Amino acid sequence: MPKSGTGRFIAVRLQNICLTRAGRSVLRGVDWSVRPGQRWIVAGGNGAGKTQLLKLVAGAIWPTPGIGGSRRYEWRREVWMTPREVQDEIAYIGAERQDKYERYDWNHTVRQVIGTGLYRTDIPLDSLSVADDRRIERTMGDLAIVHLAARSFLSLSYGERRLTLIARALLARPGLLLLDELFNGLDTANRQRALAWLNHTRRSMLPWALATHRLEDVPASATHALVLERGRVVYRGVLARAPLARWLPGAKSSVNGRAQIRRRAAISRRSIVRLTRACVYLDEHAALTDVSLTVRAGQCWIVHGANGSGKTTLLRTLYGDYGVAVGGSVERAGIKPGVPIDVFRRQVGLVAPHLQADYPPDLIVADVVLAGCYAAVSLNESPSRVQRSAAGRALARFGLARLAGRSLRELSYGQLRRVLFARAWINAPRLLLLDEPFAGVDAPTRRALQSIIQEVAVAGTAIVMATHHRAEWPHGTTHELELADGRQRYSGRLRSG
Repeated sequence: MPKSGTGRFIAVRLQNICLTRAGRSVLRGVDWSVRPGQRWIVAGGNGAGKTQLLKLVAGAIWPTPGIGGSRRYEWRREVWMTPREVQDEIAYIGAERQDKYERYDWNHTVRQVIGTGLYRTDIPLDSLSVADDRRIERTMGDLAIVHLAARSFLSLSYGERRLTLIARALLARPGLLLLDELFNGLDTANRQRALAWLNHTRRSMLPWALATHRLEDVPASATHALVLERGRVVYRGVLARAPLARWLPGAKSSVNGRAQIRRRAAISRRSIVRLTRACVYLDEHAALTDVSLTVRAGQCWIVHGANGSGKTTLLRTLYGDYGVAVGGSVERAGIKPGVPIDVFRRQVGLVAPHLQADYPPDLIVADVVLAGCYAAVSLNESPSRVQRSAAGRALARFGLARLAGRSLRELSYGQLRRVLFARAWINAPRLLLLDEPFAGVDAPTRRALQSIIQEVAVAGTAIVMATHHRAEWPHGTTHELELADGRQRYSGRLRSG
């Protein structure tokens, strides 16, 4: 059917779209149009329906049949009533897409992963030509990731993986770009690169939609805003009149110089875990080199550094996922030769993006939380009455009681992050390992989780938290570790300023 004016870019129109998952209404009567030249911010709390809306536009999920509503796509002077015909021209970047590589163990090189954008495939199926290599090289140069070209994807940090997928999307030259929490896991420099690229798009007619929870992540080039609340549109229009301050409060520092909160366990000198000259290799790449660290009861450590500096590797080494090379050592309280590492893990609460990717989407929330009793992904035995009672308390503590019977696929990214906190909390851990714990959560949830972290810190639980955001450092942080290229740049008591 002829239609003029859209060129190579895609225009989308949704009318009265409804989406039901497992009998629950997720999107309700949504009307929304995205035209070439428009750049949308999609805002709302966790569970408002932002991710489901973007996935529906991308064609990854379909509206609930029989309720009404329609989708209309205009591309290259043709009109289509489903996204099937234009799906390859829509680039979607989100946590679920990134997690897919971990779930299916797709461990190709960065160059190969980026190259799949040229041929719109999930995994490398086509040989790359010399011309392809030149285009890949230019795109990697734009994002300053040329040095990662030969690295395997799963050896990268979370932020480096995100940059790789951005490069993949750019190489595809999409007709529509959908970005779900694009800045999760990016350090300051890479966040600025991504923002600069989004601002550069004002020179083209490329339409995009960016879902975010942070006001500071709204690019200056954004033109429109869509705000969702419980699956309904509460604002749709130009950005200048959007009530974003209500949904995207700006960052406020939570660190008050060297202010400390008195801890009952602060006087303890008991070591929980100690690394000595630890070197860790991932796919023959030196991820950590000569790192020494002692975490004691009552301490709160912040680990910071650029993408690829080794933060995630450090936390996973403390937890026991990675071994230390000969010449270094790791000592864990209560773990002697012959004692299974799971004995230690059951005393540790872990919140991390890779853990979120490990869980099958059909697992229900209550079972994920119960699995924390065993430091496992799944339940291998029937939980006791005491464990079920502990799970009930954890679900209630993190506002998840009404979600207990839902499958993970029904949850938003931020809701799933709360599930991981409940899983970590269930055993009253001696040590909390938190890897970018607030990524993908809305402002009210972030404040609630920060309050709980504060409570467990006061009670003497040791904390090691990796984050790119200074505003997320807990009050009473005692120590910091700065990493650069897998090495310690600074390790010790919290520096002022």
